Amino acid sequence: MSALAAPQAHTLQVVGDNLLTLTRIFEDDVNLAAWQRCLSEPVQTFARALSAQSPGWGDSLSLDVAADTACCDLSPLLRHAEHLPGHAAFLNDLQWVADAFCCLLGVRRLGVRLRVLEKAMCPRWHVDHVPVRLITTYTGSATQWLDASGAQQHLAAGDLALLKGEKWIGNQGRGVQHRSPPLAEGERRLIMTLDWLA
Repeated sequence: MSALAAPQAHTLQVVGDNLLTLTRIFEDDVNLAAWQRCLSEPVQTFARALSAQSPGWGDSLSLDVAADTACCDLSPLLRHAEHLPGHAAFLNDLQWVADAFCCLLGVRRLGVRLRVLEKAMCPRWHVDHVPVRLITTYTGSATQWLDASGAQQHLAAGDLALLKGEKWIGNQGRGVQHRSPPLAEGERRLIMTLDWLA
């Protein structure tokens, strides 16, 4: 484990089974807020099918967010997979997550990445150089992070996690340390990240 992975004083990570847990990201001493949620069966079905059909696939978008609705259109991400079962349910979930993220944080420009991974994307402990990032895993092992004592914790598939980065005002040197999980032989991981670009 690198020196970067040393425990950080005066930081908290909160995990709960309620959507309102995510609002705790605004607390000065909280650098991770995660909502433990369950994915519907159609969403899980699509995630498994996409992962099986599209190893190594990925797409990304940078989108302007409508000021009056805090909404943006994510449908271009998955047009190639409209034939897979559960497509509409999965796209609706992506859209809801993105809209909730934008509404909560007042996002004006959104960065979206959706990827099928066959190996750890970021295997080293690190902090992000963004104000805040949302990470959610739809299938496969989920993100690992270090709590205030330096103990390794991990999210589960379906969880929505907001991770403060180094560019959150007042959070310099206190970004949450995390990494991509190691994947078992043959395991595939479908992950979405959302970045607050402006």
